[in-house]
Amino acid sequence: MQGFVDFIQAFLDLGATVILPVAIFLLGLFFGQKPGKAFRSGLTIGVAFVGIFLVIDLLVNNLGPAAQGMVERLGVSLTVIDVGWPAASSIAWASTVAAFIIPLGLVVNVVMLVTKTTKTMNVDIWNFWHYTFMAAMVYAISGSIIQGLIAAVIFQIICLKVADWTAPMVTNFYEMPGVSIATGSTISYAPGIFLIKGLQKIPGIKNWSADPDTIQKRFGVFGESIFIGLFLGAAIGFLAGYNVGEIIEIGMAMAAVMVLMPRMVKILMEGLMPVSESAREWLSKRFGDKEIYIGLDAAVLLGHPSVISTALILVPITVLLAIILPGNALLPFGDLATIPFIVAFIVGAARGNIVHSVIVGTVMIALSLYMATDVAPIFTEMAINADFEMPEGSTKISSIDQGGNLFNWIIFKIFALFN
Repeated sequence: MQGFVDFIQAFLDLGATVILPVAIFLLGLFFGQKPGKAFRSGLTIGVAFVGIFLVIDLLVNNLGPAAQGMVERLGVSLTVIDVGWPAASSIAWASTVAAFIIPLGLVVNVVMLVTKTTKTMNVDIWNFWHYTFMAAMVYAISGSIIQGLIAAVIFQIICLKVADWTAPMVTNFYEMPGVSIATGSTISYAPGIFLIKGLQKIPGIKNWSADPDTIQKRFGVFGESIFIGLFLGAAIGFLAGYNVGEIIEIGMAMAAVMVLMPRMVKILMEGLMPVSESAREWLSKRFGDKEIYIGLDAAVLLGHPSVISTALILVPITVLLAIILPGNALLPFGDLATIPFIVAFIVGAARGNIVHSVIVGTVMIALSLYMATDVAPIFTEMAINADFEMPEGSTKISSIDQGGNLFNWIIFKIFALFN
């Protein structure tokens, strides 16, 4: 069993830049593409994800220190440390139940496709770690592998159904036909879509509008996404207490993110479209006009400037919320750079309206802080069992991404009632 776990871990360590191209290549062959064409699609998608993750690294490496600067400047002292999704995923894969998740997840997805209970063929295998974390939490309180796997399957089904529901938005707003997003962290904020719809019916507030097109019309060349990135990045640097040179540096980095990310997403779509067309033709011949979506990492949604703009505004807001919310014990840090992923559905539902996206994002992040605080004891226990090296001076850890994941929290609480 340990050998199989080690094999799975080694495969996952290759990352999305290897796993996704392999999955796309195999899908292309399955749907009747010639090997050369299928290989080119997979390779193109791999190159796109290399670019996407390079840009994400640029975002993370600049936002992380700036967030820490804001926290230190404000003198915040909270007892639970947000260790971020990389730590959460490593804790998840160290669990006893981890070896079962990928094969089980693939079987569940195939069964749902065959029974027409989902339209999403999820090739984002790396993000199965969200299902693994769900299973590991339930296993930690129950000692039952079966209960852990049932919890993971429930979470996966929710993710696939939400992916189906939001796929039209991904097509219409993000201009990615045939794509859906089943990433656990993004799915968690899908209920924010209902808040957006409610907000847009409130007199006065419904007229508050700021999206990239409107901003550009009002401010001309200074309203372009490159300048928005420069301004928001510099503002974060200022709040972090940076000197002038550092403020300019982080401003340039965020301007680069705004410009480069859409370019990478275009390359991704260049590789994905041939596979998507082949899938439609294959399914049409055998099942009529059955629609199918290819499930990808939520990183592909970060190409829209409204997503990055909303996220950058929410970074200082999240730190402020952590300070003022009574009962919160989580110190935001590791997952502040994950905010673009978790607000992507909210931004899409708001049609890029940054004002509405920030309002709803603030509400959802406040809920995440409370949920992450609530599960900190079990999160910490899992980390200790996984021999995770705790941050210096910390006794409890959690994360906004998975610890503050709404569906993860609800499922965990239901199982906790019976254990």
